[in-house]
Amino acid sequence: MTDHPVLYLVVCAAPPAQRIGELVELLMRDGWTVCVIATPTAATWIDRQALAEQTGRPVRWRPRLPGETDPHPKADAVLVVPATFNTLNKWALGINDTVALGILNELLGSGLPILASPYAKESLTAHPSFGGHLRLLATAGIEFTETDALRPSEPTATFRWPLIVARAGRHLPASDA
Repeated sequence: MTDHPVLYLVVCAAPPAQRIGELVELLMRDGWTVCVIATPTAATWIDRQALAEQTGRPVRWRPRLPGETDPHPKADAVLVVPATFNTLNKWALGINDTVALGILNELLGSGLPILASPYAKESLTAHPSFGGHLRLLATAGIEFTETDALRPSEPTATFRWPLIVARAGRHLPASDA
């Protein structure tokens, strides 16, 4: 149990993943309990131990053994940042070959708010399957940021985390106070 709404943060392997702790900090300040779920490649790019200490929960990236309990509480919302070309296409096709995709596929029809921030090279976003898959996921209820939302305005600038936090904040449950 937590005192704050639970946000599953699915992290894919793209440059913003290496600084995902910055986003976690902002999300936690905004009132979320953050549970990080990483794709297998992203799991090798991030400091899983530091994120576990930061969030108070282990980073999930490998399947649980049969009978093993889920270390994360039930989600109130889901954020996929950065959402890569590979993950978005596999998700749209219902491919379930990683823990991250398994969770995304299970939650797709749950009614939970899900926000994804695509991060892919222009050459990949021009691929004929990409736009169709984004539209398919959007019809299933996925909300997207613009495709370049995470791109820094200049090479030395930071990622635009506040934009992501503001969009996620729209899904914070109303306070009972």
